[in-house]
Amino acid sequence: MMGIEWMKPGIFVGSILFALIGVLVFWISFVIVDKITPYDLWAEIVEKKNVALAIVVGAMCIAIGMIVSAAIHG
Repeated sequence: MMGIEWMKPGIFVGSILFALIGVLVFWISFVIVDKITPYDLWAEIVEKKNVALAIVVGAMCIAIGMIVSAAIHG
């Protein structure tokens, strides 16, 4: 029976902490990928409208998110 177990302060603070750690790890990994690519991802996608690169970056974001969530979940 789940009820309102998630409302306990320890569980709630732990969830927020893990979410923040996950977002931080995702952001850091995205910045690293952006730095190792030979061109500016933002300029290619937004200014030059490179749809293929946008799909690759989107897939990369999903993959990094899945890795981070699996690492947090255990």
